[in-house]
Amino acid sequence: MSAIAHASFALRRIIPAPPARVFEAFADPDIKRRWFAEGDQHDVEEFASDLREGATERLRYRFREGTQFAGMSISNADTVLNVVPNERIIWASKMAFGGADISAALITAELLSVPTGTELVLTFQGAFFEGADGPQIRELGWQALLDRLASTVA
Repeated sequence: MSAIAHASFALRRIIPAPPARVFEAFADPDIKRRWFAEGDQHDVEEFASDLREGATERLRYRFREGTQFAGMSISNADTVLNVVPNERIIWASKMAFGGADISAALITAELLSVPTGTELVLTFQGAFFEGADGPQIRELGWQALLDRLASTVA
């Protein structure tokens, strides 16, 4: 049996928009799909977003031909644990690659009002299983997602 790798990281972004607008980017399924699910390396096969405590959110996509993992699928199943509109969102997430579970995580997004807009603090606490991408790749992935979020609400 392989050891589980545990890792935590926190990312901070100043987004030049008020907390209500950043929160909307998480809460509105159409907006969230644009920054969280869409991409030029894959095709979205399933996306369901429902930002209510206890709700399940789902994302499944498949890598396109010509990419490093062509034909492979990635899926996320998230359970929303706590929501304070315009202030915080906490969810539990399970990720699978090619049908095999690779990680589980607790993720917190804090939306702090600052003079220039919103300071978004995303804290990721994860357990990575066999075949997982690992914490460094996951952190880079979240950095890219937060960049896309900032561009979407700008």
